[in-house]
Amino acid sequence: MLQDNKALRGGPMRLAVPLNALRAFEAAARHLSVKGAAAEIGVTPSAVSHQIRLLEDSLGVELLRRTGARLELTQAGRMLTPGLSAGFRQIVESVGSLQKERKLGALRLSLPPGFAAHWLLPRLSAYPAARPGFELELQTTQEVADLAAGSADAAVRHGKGHWSGTVSEHLFDETLTLLSRAAAGDDPRALVSRSTLFISGHRQDAFARWNETLPGGTVLPAAIITVDSTSLSLKAALDGTGITFAGPELAAQDIAAGRLRALFKHRVDAEAGYYLCYPPALERDRRIRNLKAWLMEETGDLRRAG
Repeated sequence: MLQDNKALRGGPMRLAVPLNALRAFEAAARHLSVKGAAAEIGVTPSAVSHQIRLLEDSLGVELLRRTGARLELTQAGRMLTPGLSAGFRQIVESVGSLQKERKLGALRLSLPPGFAAHWLLPRLSAYPAARPGFELELQTTQEVADLAAGSADAAVRHGKGHWSGTVSEHLFDETLTLLSRAAAGDDPRALVSRSTLFISGHRQDAFARWNETLPGGTVLPAAIITVDSTSLSLKAALDGTGITFAGPELAAQDIAAGRLRALFKHRVDAEAGYYLCYPPALERDRRIRNLKAWLMEETGDLRRAG
């Protein structure tokens, strides 16, 4: 594969003539008809004739000649046609293979590690992954997947729902508060004062906003360690290494199971939420529709609560 890629990089890829003109000529050569070529390509006959003239002018040869009511290939046209037909056939087959893979293969879903570990995985036992059209391939990353480039078919994203070139389906909004593994009998303020706060870097402003509006005055952790993801901060809290500032919505399963608890009732709006995003071209893809329907059902209570 590396050798093939190297060959592609080093090969002559620049066309000396317009690709549209080659396509118009190849279709006309197969049909021996300008009208037939126009119907195949989806343009007017005059547009096909213009592209063929453009190609002939570029090459300096006549490729098609009208004899009475018929079109005939010249010698130059007969030389050019087989290679063009083979090339366009390969393009059609390659595109078709990619489309088939995207439609029939597992849906490649990109999502943040925190959402994957703490919200999605605990619920996947209820997801009908074995049924056709429900297959998933999960990709966790902190980066925003380039859906237009095909790095994933769909993504769960955290933000305000505005991403150019994608359909964004709102799953739920997020609130933020301090979470801990501590038993319910511990005094929250005393616990914070002797605990290390593990906090994701992008949550620091929200924590300051939460602390400034905390009824009864601010709290001061014994130490603060900044981490690069909410997933890591939640792991620290679950392990009893410290406390975290995160969304109860994301950690709902851990809270319900008694692994985590909110130290205070006080919350602040994260001013962001979770969204299922996908390219408009895949809006009718049954895998997208199946995943969307399941996610909407699972997050319905969270949306109604918001």
